[in-house]
Amino acid sequence: MNGSPGHIPTCPSPFFSPSGNNSVSATVGDSSVLPCPHRPNINLVTWKISPKVGGPCALGYRADQNKTDRTNCSDSLNWKFRPDHDPALEIRQVGIAHEGNYTCEVAEKEGNFHKTYHLTVLVPPRLTLYCDNHGNPVCEAAAGKPAAHIAWLPEGNSTPKEEGHDDGTVTVLSKFRAPGINVINVGCFVSHPAMNQSKSIACHPSENSKWLLHCVISLVSLLSLLFLLAVLHLYIFCDSRTMRNQYKPSHLPSAELSGPASNSASDSPC
Repeated sequence: MNGSPGHIPTCPSPFFSPSGNNSVSATVGDSSVLPCPHRPNINLVTWKISPKVGGPCALGYRADQNKTDRTNCSDSLNWKFRPDHDPALEIRQVGIAHEGNYTCEVAEKEGNFHKTYHLTVLVPPRLTLYCDNHGNPVCEAAAGKPAAHIAWLPEGNSTPKEEGHDDGTVTVLSKFRAPGINVINVGCFVSHPAMNQSKSIACHPSENSKWLLHCVISLVSLLSLLFLLAVLHLYIFCDSRTMRNQYKPSHLPSAELSGPASNSASDSPC
């Protein structure tokens, strides 16, 4: 087989027997093989690749010249076997940039055939489980594609937050909350199309949290005590004024009784 470069014509249209479209997935870093319909008496085979990132490329094989050719394709895209025996395409070291559409076109005496694949690249997330400064368990599934799902055991109050990245990956962060529990021993379960993983951890409330809680409780207690003392003082003051008014001498003239003392009593909060 001659591997020298040259122009390989593509299969003419229309296609008489289309073989349909297929969705396939591959994990980043792995190799993936896409089969092409193998027909007897092949005249021409062409792989057309349209990735989401970058320009299109093509691989071709022409039987009458026993020659292969490539146009703008990287070395990671190549024939898996000899194309005259099996025209399958191999993608080595799959990356996010390989995601896109792959179409194999076959021309032979009986007609033209094609098969299209839509390749989705999966990126497994990195799982991290730790205790934050307040003693709450935090589970992070970083840079996964698609976004991972996080679950807790036992179940608690948690709301996951997602952060998208420029390369299409997503980081999911979930914080476990269980009010009233001093020691939190939990398990974090991450499910993803490329992997399933779990971790467990025991978190204790931090010393700062305990100190802050004690300060709040002490302050509330002090304010409550001051309020009670103020109420008690006001009650004693009003009660003493009432007692003095009841035991004033009856022989005093009525003018004196209605003088300044009477005015001051009207101004009193009691």
